[in-house]
Amino acid sequence: MQSVNLTEDIFCISVHDRSTRLFEGLWPIEKEGITYNSYLIRDQHSVLIDLCKELFQEEYLDQLRSLLDPAQIQYLVVNHMEPDHSGALRAFRALAPQAVILATQKAVKMMADFFGIDQNIRVVADGEELQLGNHALRFISAPMLHWPETMLTYESASQTLFSCDAFGGYGIPQRSPFDGDQPDLAYFEQESLRYFANIVAAFSKPVLNAGAKLAGLPLKAVAPSHGLVWRAQPQRIIDLYLRWSGYSQGQAEPGVTLLHGSMYGNTAKMLPDVLAGLNDAGVAVDQHDVTTTPLSYILASLWKNQGVLIGAPTYEGSLFPTMALALHMAEIKRVFHKQALYFGSYGWGGGALRFLKSQCEKLDWQLLEALEFPGQPSPADLERARHISRRFGGMIVGK
Repeated sequence: MQSVNLTEDIFCISVHDRSTRLFEGLWPIEKEGITYNSYLIRDQHSVLIDLCKELFQEEYLDQLRSLLDPAQIQYLVVNHMEPDHSGALRAFRALAPQAVILATQKAVKMMADFFGIDQNIRVVADGEELQLGNHALRFISAPMLHWPETMLTYESASQTLFSCDAFGGYGIPQRSPFDGDQPDLAYFEQESLRYFANIVAAFSKPVLNAGAKLAGLPLKAVAPSHGLVWRAQPQRIIDLYLRWSGYSQGQAEPGVTLLHGSMYGNTAKMLPDVLAGLNDAGVAVDQHDVTTTPLSYILASLWKNQGVLIGAPTYEGSLFPTMALALHMAEIKRVFHKQALYFGSYGWGGGALRFLKSQCEKLDWQLLEALEFPGQPSPADLERARHISRRFGGMIVGK
């Protein structure tokens, strides 16, 4: 993709990754893809903000050369050391040995560890400013969003926030990188939620801390390293991130995530009645089969919704393994403070509920009711499933 102007002197250099199957080796992006966005400010002292993944460095450097000879760049800002942003660092250093690298103190050791680079680096402090000529940068420390060395960079003349992983998302825009040019902005908001749940959610408190630092800062654009550049509604993506981060401390949205898996179809026979009960309550439902839906999508749904309905059988004295894995990942990603309901089949003896109760304690989930049954569900079991699902859904929506 060709670079695009944010302003007359500020450019977005974006590489579109359509080949990576799993982002971070975990999260599916085959359908959606991802962008690596870097930003160039041409001025009396020109500066480059972040880079890209090493795999795409030649394409990236070609775009950079079309805008400015790298030998004329005075500064490279490294907001974050994760290799999808810093991977081209050695190649850039070879072209621009004169460029001073600006980063936090904690990034210095990481540069030596990852790339063997330990010279021509300048540590910048929280709130420090740098005059470029017509533009000025302010560095905003944001530790643990989502690595300890992270910072954000604010350009005051254009009122642009270069936020790296913060406020980013999956997906490749087809027309331009700007939010105002997207025919389906809801798609990118959903992919931002999935990215948040996969990458950032476990660090919700640092997101809220960063939000407090940004409060009152005039913004005309939010320019992350992944996804859209938000300039039609720059506050929109910040508000979404702050709302999602707030779910870590209290109530989420009044919806239900229905997770289910079945070995021989016995647990699955209860699904229609469970869904009917939720429909009777008028509650929004996200339904996921844990045997076919990647955890990436499940986590986004779990993070957003206050209610969790779990349908899975006992397996060798414990919970069905793919369901257990989903709940274990929820623990890793700190998906806490939910209300839950369980139903499932067992053969000769239970065990799933014992595991689930233990896991709910770790997650601080309130397990309100459970319906276990041997073999196939009886008509009475199905009737009860509809009844307790209706009651559960009503509680979630506040009826």
